[in-house]
Amino acid sequence: MIKEIKSQANFILEQDAAAKSFWEVVLLYPSVRAFIYYRISRWFYKREKFFLARWVSQIGRRATGIEIHPGAKIGKNLFIDHGMGVVIGETAEIGDNVLIYHGVTLGGTGHDGDKKRHPTVGNNVTIGTGAKLLGPINIGDNAKIGANAVVLKDVPENTTAVGIPAKIIYPK
Repeated sequence: MIKEIKSQANFILEQDAAAKSFWEVVLLYPSVRAFIYYRISRWFYKREKFFLARWVSQIGRRATGIEIHPGAKIGKNLFIDHGMGVVIGETAEIGDNVLIYHGVTLGGTGHDGDKKRHPTVGNNVTIGTGAKLLGPINIGDNAKIGANAVVLKDVPENTTAVGIPAKIIYPK
């Protein structure tokens, strides 16, 4: 976990012009603390200690304002900038080097039992402030989701989606 934290902190330093030092990021950024709570809760979840997993994740939610279900699958170098109000659902999957701004939801659209209910986000994706990605959709590698977009359909790789409901605007 130490290697993952170092990697994540270095990614944050690359992404955030406001970040001044490695230790500032590690000790003060809610994204790093939420990641630590997530990894602990995920450990319990994988061992089917579901109550303990949710308990740890709820402590992390209260401490950081970021709610990550322990069932979510997260790759390396996730940066949740500012963090407050981010929700990542149980069957969500997030690739590597993803930047998520505050108020983002990776949510479901209803109760579908054990089926995949949440989005799959590729690598090197940026998700703007307040965006809502809902349902078992796929966001391709290198995609950008605009602020406050409501994404209900797949977004291909190397494209930008904006609006309510979201539409692909780049490339045309």
